[in-house]
Amino acid sequence: MQSDPDSHVLPSKTRIGRTALRVSDLGDMAEFYREVVGLNVLSHSETTAILGVEQTPLLVLEEDENALARDQSGAGLYHNAFRVPSRGALGDALTRIRDRWHLGGASDHGVSEALYLTDPEGNGVEIYRDFPRQEWPIADDGRVQIGTYSIDLEPVEAAATGKPGVPVGTDVGHVHLEVTSLEMFGDFYVDTLGFDVQTTVPNASFVSAGGYHHHIGANTWHHRTGPVSGRGLSWFEVVLPETEALETIRDRVAGSQFAVTETTDGISVIGPDEIEVRFRVET
Repeated sequence: MQSDPDSHVLPSKTRIGRTALRVSDLGDMAEFYREVVGLNVLSHSETTAILGVEQTPLLVLEEDENALARDQSGAGLYHNAFRVPSRGALGDALTRIRDRWHLGGASDHGVSEALYLTDPEGNGVEIYRDFPRQEWPIADDGRVQIGTYSIDLEPVEAAATGKPGVPVGTDVGHVHLEVTSLEMFGDFYVDTLGFDVQTTVPNASFVSAGGYHHHIGANTWHHRTGPVSGRGLSWFEVVLPETEALETIRDRVAGSQFAVTETTDGISVIGPDEIEVRFRVET
């Protein structure tokens, strides 16, 4: 699943856009992502809530009262990762979590510092901030190296600004998936779509565009054996900087085993483990 350096890769400004969760209690979930994560509710209907920062949507909650709990053998979301622009914003997130929820863990990854928690329906959530890019550890082959190290949360807590919610500049930095096969993950996300592998660790792979540490992570740590189903990940979005990149992906997927479906603003592909990935051009 190593990418060929001579093959077409995604443009450097490719990024993750919105992610969507299938939920059973829209009210509780919207409250959690507003009060604990710090997103704003941009719109709310009987069955859908869209949350984000200012007018930028980041998370879509789709209510399905009949959706079963996620099958523990099934693939799906490991965590959605919301990236904040400063240590102060991360300190504010830590304060909200300690005041209103419970912190599941925290780590220094060499490229970032991150807080981890779980939402009311069992979906993983990461809130993190990147270290300056020039400080990221780079391997001899030029790839970014991600590690997991202990973190002192006192400086993070001390940096808190006291401002409510997440600031402008917050986005979805990456999505981390649980998959049934890293080989299939690589065949699709690297060989077909054009992401580059940055870091591999036992039973996990991290891929990106433009030399970012990772836009998509995937692991087989919990030995999932079936496709995504029930509550949890519904779809996530890859945003491309130019129409040519979208056309390239459309052509490359059309030549694979996966089908392309046209959407109002781009295309949708049901990839490995029946995880839906949507693509659109930056507007």
